[in-house]
Amino acid sequence: MSSFLPPGEGWLPSWLLLVSIVSVGNTVQAYMTTKNTREVYLQSGSETSALSSRIFGVWTIVSAIIRLYTAYNISNPQLYQIAIWAYAIAWGHFMSEWLLFKTAAWGRGLAGPIVISTGSLVWMFSQWGYYVAQ
Repeated sequence: MSSFLPPGEGWLPSWLLLVSIVSVGNTVQAYMTTKNTREVYLQSGSETSALSSRIFGVWTIVSAIIRLYTAYNISNPQLYQIAIWAYAIAWGHFMSEWLLFKTAAWGRGLAGPIVISTGSLVWMFSQWGYYVAQ
């Protein structure tokens, strides 16, 4: 089992792996139903279509792949930066949909992405020197 885990020390590589695995599940859900996407975008109602759900799924799987590669190559500065950008884009998207465009409402569907993107950004910025600048 340990050979499956990312080789880097500390918890961040394992966290990136876990979030990637969960994201694959979210992608599958986005392709199968609009239910979960509608939980995030509670205010948008009819704007959350099957098409927008699948687009959300594509975005989610691309982010998962970036995090997965970063988990297994945690000391690569370019991958680390791309993972930070992926979290920053997600954070900006969810915050703008909530606070600017008013298509998302605070609740279970929105809390997860905001907490995960915020926490991961803080964690990755704080650990740059440990993982990358060794």
